Amino acid sequence: MGKGSININGAIIGVGPSPMFLTSYAHLEAREIQAIIRVGQGTAINNNASIIAEKSLIEIGARCLIGANFSVMDSDFHGLEIVNRRNGEYDCQEVIVGDDVFIGNNVTILKGVKIECGAVIGSNSLVTSNVEPNAIYAGNPAKFIKYI
Repeated sequence: MGKGSININGAIIGVGPSPMFLTSYAHLEAREIQAIIRVGQGTAINNNASIIAEKSLIEIGARCLIGANFSVMDSDFHGLEIVNRRNGEYDCQEVIVGDDVFIGNNVTILKGVKIECGAVIGSNSLVTSNVEPNAIYAGNPAKFIKYI
């Protein structure tokens, strides 16, 4: 939904049999005309995903595996200052997930994050900063654990 563009290039969204397959849905929204969501070939996104590009790009590479209850957004959707909480004055930053990334269940990725190719994000993580290639990150906020 939205005014922007959504390109799902041979990806799978929704996995059965898997929890919430019949009772939830994926929400993909490119809100403004300049907003873009791209999902690469061979990527599988499990059930109950929420991907919202407000004014920029969210790109998920090829051959990624993404667990249930995944969310990613390019915006806070409100300014932090009191005067900007309702006037549309806030920042959007693109989110890039490289190829062959494995993301566990219940992961949220915030605006401005780049996850490099081959990385692993542990379940229940909140990703607030960039992730190195072929590395495992986990936690709230997600921190470096080790290289694969």
